[in-house]
Amino acid sequence: MCTATDCVRGFLSLMERRDLNGAEGMLAPGFQMIFPGESRFSTLDELVAWGAKRYASIGKHYERFDQVADSSNPAQQVVYCFGTLYGQWLDGKAFEGIRFIDRFVVADGLLIEQRVWNDLAEAKSRDAA
Repeated sequence: MCTATDCVRGFLSLMERRDLNGAEGMLAPGFQMIFPGESRFSTLDELVAWGAKRYASIGKHYERFDQVADSSNPAQQVVYCFGTLYGQWLDGKAFEGIRFIDRFVVADGLLIEQRVWNDLAEAKSRDAA
């Protein structure tokens, strides 16, 4: 079984390649994603459809990954990853250097939850001006 950090890295790599079938194999039953604006998803297809209305492509440059024990459940690990986003808006204009933090909860090699914080909306407003 992979470490919690390795599981998160693997999941993110699969998502960036849009290997949704592979990524789904890393999700625990009941997996939840919470994105900025309290956008909630329970499937990867929902997430991809939501993102398609916001940007043409997106990727991540990782600065670091931090793994800690989940203080509310000793069987779980929490992995934080952060760095910057890059990609293209729907109009084809490139963006880069947008801060993000992802928080994952992992147990038994499966992802239970992903929470995302980023400055994407602020950057889009700035680029549109």
